[in-house]
Amino acid sequence: MARLADYFVLVGYDHDKRGSGDGQGRIIQRFPEKEWEDNPFPQGIQLFCQPSGWHLVLERKSPNFFVAVLTDINSERHYCACFTFWEAVESSQPQKNHTNDVDDEEDSKFVQAPQLFAPKSLVLVSQLDHTEVFRNCLGLIYTIYIDSLNFPLESVIGNLLTCIIPITGGSQRTISLGAGDRQVIQTPVNDALPVSGCSVALLLKQLGINNVLELFCAALTEHKILFLSSSYQRLTEACRALLALMFPLKYSFTYIPILPAQLLEVLSSPTPFIIGIHSSFRAEMQDLLDVIVADLDGGTVLIPECIHISVLPEPHLLQTQTALSMVLDPELEYADYAFPPSSMSASSMKFQDKEIRAVFLRLFAQLFQGYRWCLQIIRIHPEPVIRFHKVAFLAQRGLLDVDFLTKVLEGMAFARFVSERGSPYRPCDLFDELVANEIERIRSEEGNAQKVLKHVKEISEQLHRNENPYPAVAMHKIQKPKEGSHLRVQQNTFPHLDEGTVQWIIDQATAKLKNAPPAVKAEMKCMVPMGPPSATMIDQNGIVLANSARRLEVVRNCITYIFENKMLEAKKLLPAMLRALKGRAARQCLTQELNSHVLQNRAVLDNQQFDYIVRMMNCALQDCTPLDEHLVAAALLPLVTAFCRKLGSGVTQFAYSCIQEHLVWTNLQFWEAMFYSDVQNHIRALYLEVDGDHPSETGCNSVEKQQRSALEVAAEQLRMWPTRSKEKQQELIDKEESIVYSQAIHYGNRLTYLLLPLDTSKNRLLRSTAVGDLESVSNSFVTNSIAGSVAESYDTESGFEDAETSDVANSVVRFINRFVDKVCTESGVSNDHLKALHANLPDIVQMHIETLDAVHRESKRHPPIQKPKLLRPALLVGEELVMEGLRVNLIPDGREESVGGSLGGPPILPAEGAIFLTTYRIIFKGAPIETLAGEQTVIRSFPVASFAKEKKINQQSRTDQDSQDGLQLRSSTFQLMKITFDEEVASEMVEIFRKHIHKLRYPQYVQSTFAFTVGQSPKQVVESKQKEKNPSLRTMSKNIMKNAKKTIGRQYVTRKKYTPPTWDQRATPHGDNLDQISVSEEIEQSALTLSTTIRSDKSTMSHMVERACCRDYQRLGLGTLSNSLTRSKNEPFRITTVNRMYSVCRSYPSLLIIPQSIQDSTMQRISRCYRQNRFPVVCWRNSRTKAVLLRSAGLHGKSVVGLFKSQNAPAADPSQTDSTSLAQEKYLQAVINSMPHYADTGGRNTLSGFTSAHMNSSGKWGSMRGSGRLSAYSLNSDVGLRLAGKDTLSPQANGGPSDSHYLRQPRAGLYIIGEKSQLKGAKQDPSQQWEVVPIDIFDARHVKTSFKKLMKACVPSSSSTDPNQSYYRSLEESDWLSQLHKLLQVSVLVVELLDNGSSVLISLEDGWDVTTQVVSLVQLLSDQHYRTLEGFRLLVEKEWLSFGHRFSHRGAQTMASQSSGFTPVFLQFLDCVHQIHLQFPMEFEFSLHYLKFLAYHYVSNRFRTFLLDSDHERIELGLMYEEKGEKKNQHTYKSVWDYIDRLSKKTPVFFNYLYAPEDGEVLRPYGNISNLKVWDYYTHETLSEGPPYDWELVYSRREQVDDGERAPRTQRKIVWPCYDNQNKTEPDAISKLLEEMQSLESELGQVPDKWKETWDKIKTTQRTESKQEGKHLSSSSLLMSSSLSHHRRSQCVYLHEAAVGSTLNLSLDTDSSTTSTPSSGVMGRKSTSTLYSQFQTSESEHRSYEGILYKRGGALLKAWKPRWFVLDKTKHQLRYYDSKSDTDVKGIVDLTEVESVTLGTATLGAPKNIEDKAFFDLKTTKRVYNFCAQDSQSAQQWIDKIQSCLSDA
Repeated sequence: MARLADYFVLVGYDHDKRGSGDGQGRIIQRFPEKEWEDNPFPQGIQLFCQPSGWHLVLERKSPNFFVAVLTDINSERHYCACFTFWEAVESSQPQKNHTNDVDDEEDSKFVQAPQLFAPKSLVLVSQLDHTEVFRNCLGLIYTIYIDSLNFPLESVIGNLLTCIIPITGGSQRTISLGAGDRQVIQTPVNDALPVSGCSVALLLKQLGINNVLELFCAALTEHKILFLSSSYQRLTEACRALLALMFPLKYSFTYIPILPAQLLEVLSSPTPFIIGIHSSFRAEMQDLLDVIVADLDGGTVLIPECIHISVLPEPHLLQTQTALSMVLDPELEYADYAFPPSSMSASSMKFQDKEIRAVFLRLFAQLFQGYRWCLQIIRIHPEPVIRFHKVAFLAQRGLLDVDFLTKVLEGMAFARFVSERGSPYRPCDLFDELVANEIERIRSEEGNAQKVLKHVKEISEQLHRNENPYPAVAMHKIQKPKEGSHLRVQQNTFPHLDEGTVQWIIDQATAKLKNAPPAVKAEMKCMVPMGPPSATMIDQNGIVLANSARRLEVVRNCITYIFENKMLEAKKLLPAMLRALKGRAARQCLTQELNSHVLQNRAVLDNQQFDYIVRMMNCALQDCTPLDEHLVAAALLPLVTAFCRKLGSGVTQFAYSCIQEHLVWTNLQFWEAMFYSDVQNHIRALYLEVDGDHPSETGCNSVEKQQRSALEVAAEQLRMWPTRSKEKQQELIDKEESIVYSQAIHYGNRLTYLLLPLDTSKNRLLRSTAVGDLESVSNSFVTNSIAGSVAESYDTESGFEDAETSDVANSVVRFINRFVDKVCTESGVSNDHLKALHANLPDIVQMHIETLDAVHRESKRHPPIQKPKLLRPALLVGEELVMEGLRVNLIPDGREESVGGSLGGPPILPAEGAIFLTTYRIIFKGAPIETLAGEQTVIRSFPVASFAKEKKINQQSRTDQDSQDGLQLRSSTFQLMKITFDEEVASEMVEIFRKHIHKLRYPQYVQSTFAFTVGQSPKQVVESKQKEKNPSLRTMSKNIMKNAKKTIGRQYVTRKKYTPPTWDQRATPHGDNLDQISVSEEIEQSALTLSTTIRSDKSTMSHMVERACCRDYQRLGLGTLSNSLTRSKNEPFRITTVNRMYSVCRSYPSLLIIPQSIQDSTMQRISRCYRQNRFPVVCWRNSRTKAVLLRSAGLHGKSVVGLFKSQNAPAADPSQTDSTSLAQEKYLQAVINSMPHYADTGGRNTLSGFTSAHMNSSGKWGSMRGSGRLSAYSLNSDVGLRLAGKDTLSPQANGGPSDSHYLRQPRAGLYIIGEKSQLKGAKQDPSQQWEVVPIDIFDARHVKTSFKKLMKACVPSSSSTDPNQSYYRSLEESDWLSQLHKLLQVSVLVVELLDNGSSVLISLEDGWDVTTQVVSLVQLLSDQHYRTLEGFRLLVEKEWLSFGHRFSHRGAQTMASQSSGFTPVFLQFLDCVHQIHLQFPMEFEFSLHYLKFLAYHYVSNRFRTFLLDSDHERIELGLMYEEKGEKKNQHTYKSVWDYIDRLSKKTPVFFNYLYAPEDGEVLRPYGNISNLKVWDYYTHETLSEGPPYDWELVYSRREQVDDGERAPRTQRKIVWPCYDNQNKTEPDAISKLLEEMQSLESELGQVPDKWKETWDKIKTTQRTESKQEGKHLSSSSLLMSSSLSHHRRSQCVYLHEAAVGSTLNLSLDTDSSTTSTPSSGVMGRKSTSTLYSQFQTSESEHRSYEGILYKRGGALLKAWKPRWFVLDKTKHQLRYYDSKSDTDVKGIVDLTEVESVTLGTATLGAPKNIEDKAFFDLKTTKRVYNFCAQDSQSAQQWIDKIQSCLSDA
């Protein structure tokens, strides 16, 4: 029973505080004045009466009513019902004080004051929530006052305050306040269920289903929620509704349905809340960033961006939404019906409310199903102590990763739920019944809307009955005020009530109550039903892994083998077992199986068994999710103290010392759950025993008892507790406490075992718990317990051991103390026991440390377990090991191919092996850890010289052994090695390894690179740690320094003094090293005599003539050396020797081409205008238009002015012109005059005089597919509008130039292409004959950054799921392709200009980067000579090597250039060539492999070709002419070209079979980014053999070990991406045939021909055959076939052996046909059809005979038409097509139906001039076919072929 109302309060406006801004309220009267003892009066009630603030108003308002909720300090809620009305204010006050509502604008003395009204509130304070009753009571009091009824207010209020009603039980109580009124109060049947009225239905009506669900989830996951409305009562209702939806959880945070204005700062509170405020304060919440705002009036819910609400997991979310929409909108289901049922309408609000709550109640039953099985009872007496095992609950339900449920279970509401509902013996309610009995029903009905609705209605019935157990009785009788009574003008104020009267009534009632007998509430306690265990619900969708049984079988077998000591069998199964342990079932099986092998808590194993068992335990712990880990660790905990091995006499090592690394052991929650679970088991056992002594009266048998759960046992004990005697009670309390105490000691020991590391000098706990740091020294996986090297590297004899050990001990003791304090306090252990525990712990730890020391000592002596043997890599001749292999694991990076997964194939990485450092490469060689791929060899290597960047990594290895730390090594050959070092590798060795890499990568001088040192005397491999000085190097370095000083301006003269390298690998050469000395002498000599030699020595001159450049100049007709020396005038150009001493320009070659008319003496002057003195020289000449291509560096700033002199100096005054700019102008004019059509006229010439024939450029646009594609080629807009018009007229559809080749606009004789930034502001002089084209071009810095990004995109270090870091995004951001686009664009522009007869001077940057790229590309596109192997070599030697591209500087080859970084300008050029090659595959003699080979070796430093920065430097080092007279070593090549020549003779690897050039072909590739492809050089790798660019390592050597295993005996081949070399395992057909021919020749005892000779023979025979055939193939089909064959090749689709013959045929045919030789007939036909069939059908293999026949139509008088017929023996049919290029079969004659083939006769309309015997007829069962062949001979052939087919059948 309880009071209906505790206090009645009258609150009014405080007139005394009026002048100070906002008004205030004050309590006028309060009844009773004395506070109740059990319920003190809540403070601050006046704020809540007027939540918006106390204000006077100008007109009377209608009375209003709402209920505010106040929460006191004990979390008790008080309901304050406020009834507010307005009274007139007496106007005796001076007017000027009414400042808050009226503005005084005039003098107030004479003005009549307006009437003001003040609010007054009647307030009831109660602990019960009966809103309507309060409304009626307060309304009655107001009615008596306003209508002056004849009832004393005092007695009404006294009666109200003394009204006592029951709280619960469902009874009705009629009350009357003594004013002729009557009300019935209905109490709920069960007060545990919230009473909601219609508030829930109203909330959903206001906000909608999804918004309410979001609020519901937000409230459960503890977010801040704010309701807005203009109605206070609505705010209260909404808050009440939200709380009702949360049942059975109770809200534990701040709950203020109506928040007064003065308290708005509460909204900034850091804790969660549910608060309501008036809409007028909306502006106040602008700065609330973490509050979810629900606007009840507008129906919106606003969730700030920074808040993430965890939503209900599926399928619950969808089910809830569906059920709610069925309740709220039942018509939705039938909305589309043609005849909807008439009776469907939603329930009334009152019933809807309960149905909605029923839906949420079902939801909670589903979410919490089986929760009682996860309650742990720790104590039963004197008070039950219960904990919830969250991890077990989530794991059993399979919901470990459901964010929402995890948060709910961690929340305060759930903690309260467990404390209130955990007890096994208590009253039950609707939720308990649902969760215990209805779960099966809920599950089975899911998806059946009608059944779900029926169940919802049933639950809602119960909820409704709880609030309204009886039918509504209309017994209410309440007086209400008359209409409009509040507007009366003359109203009295609310009277002052007599306190005495009211108090007297209250006292009388209290006295009565004292005498009444106390109401005894019979508590209906019962045992709470457990419900079905949730284990039955793990796989709700029935997804049981189909192969889990097989996996469990593997686990069982493996463990059986281990314990039966069948180690070989176990070893084979182990990897599969470790893989299986990734599944939860397998981990469970492991623990069960291991348990079965433990006898009397002990299992002694031998070393190998121990090692395997520990690895399994580690694997099981490692592969699980953090929460799942708890369950696995819990199952393993008893086992780790059982399995052990004997190390020596009396020394035993237990498994726990090897599995301590896992973080779960430092997790307090895990230990608590384990502790409580053990305590529960013991307490259950205790009471089962107790009951065994005293058979209980129920008389249930002992079997049932043994099966009862701990909670059931506890419920029984709680029921019997009051019946036991005091002594018995005390005895049970003591027994329980002793159980908890003994378990605490036991767990103290367990914690000690798992927290103290084996080597106690390392404190694992401090690091891992503080930082969660996974890097701690491993002893988890090392079962020989940190073998030798690591252990010794920590100095245990340092003298600090004791201090360190005590530090470890202290931290472990602190951790255990924390644990013990927590669990013992929760379990109610007495203080004495706790103190005793704390006193014992340090001793336990200390004892354990002493035993561990012995174990550690012994384990170090133990022989380590065998690790796989290290595989040694094959080395090149002259390549020596610098460091022996360090044992490492190669771990996967961001490339997907090697790890199996979605791309197929087994995971090749991670692999275990060793990393070797040689003088040339860094090599990893090993085998995959994955046993399925374990027989393969994995090799990954790259040249040391290409090493780009290293980064330290720490990898928690997933492999067998936990590696220490790792390195990530990146190379500019697009390779990445992520390695982790094995624990046997000392950290000093890792450091030495790193230092050596850096020394080898950045030697002091170029002479120290591999290309120079190769083949020198053997070096000692680093194994020891001493480093010796190298005497021979010292002498060499002195020589070098001596020479360096003598040479002009040598770069390293000014650098710091050279200290010779002290590398260990150079330590042995004692005595003189001949090779080095000869090099240094040679250098010295050439350096000393450079000046004299070149002047006098004729041999040097002849060397120069032999240089490639001169040969090329001679070919181009640019002059010969002899002509230049005799100065014959008829040539426009000559070779000058002005730079023979490299005195004019050090980075140019010694011989240069300049105009004949320019004197050598002026060159020095001209060169000063240009950067680096690189003046314009001619490098190529167009044989047709005689236009020349020149190159130079950009002009110096001041020299730019010279080009445009007219704007700076008046032309009339020659005295002011500078002599250098005159010389420059003269030079340019001489170039222009050299061209025949410019030489005659002095003025500007147009090209209109040229005939179209002369101008016609035979260029090829785009790719071979090209003709029909719209990709209009347009010039770069940067080239400037002037050029756009002059360059190409309207381009054709396919992007070619316009048909008309007349250039209608005047064209300059010479275009100078310069940098925009340099030329800006300069104006053109119209009198000059040259024109400057400013372009925007990137510089070397951009290339460098772009390349870094490209490397990261193509070879990412780790896989990323971030869409912003996807491969294509990274590729785009690298800008690499847009730089290629720019280069190709500029090159094509220059090609156009040259082809149209204008000369071009490329004058960009320093003339050695972009200039070189553009000049080389232009020559390659314009001159087919450079597209041959010989010509390309020449191009590179001339433009890149001779003209001084700074290979050493850009490649950062020495220490000096280290800071400048790696800038792959040459690689970019090769990539451009690759792009052109893809578009014109038939124009290049060399293959794409050739380009990759150059790209690899230009950074590898294997050859000397690409070392140093210019010819001058090469001469200084004696490299230029060293080939002469030097005896070549057979195996070491100094020049890459020699190597390529030698290799080309052996194998066609560099040859392009599609090579079929057209004469004088000018290529114009498409340069748009969409036409560019990423070069597979960047992305492709071959793990079986390493990079395929060192031929000796890959092809000549077959690995004996793996070859047998890797090549299966069957015909079937498996080619793994990234592992196999595709060219080798699946060679293209031609290579395969050439190989077969060679092997057949050698078998026959013939000397095999060289491949090139064979190839040439085949080609010539092919040509002659095709010439004999009469007809031409249509060019389009040729074009198509060749382009398709190219595509076939480029996509790496290899043709299988079945089609070999035809493929060869195809390639040769294409080859010959593109040179426009006629071909047709069978041969030609075969190629196209075969080609097409490779894409569509496999018919090509079955073409027995084919050719053209005339066929007569079926109907009479039908015409004869030629058709292409194909006789197919295999399919036994004769097919025909429209033409031979056609692929659609027009008809088929089935040969099974043919009766006869006979010679026919000519009939009407037959083809003319055909002999009679050419006709034949084919008779089938259905009709007769008339055919006509070309002649009688072919007709006979056809007949014979068809006959043979028929007879074969």
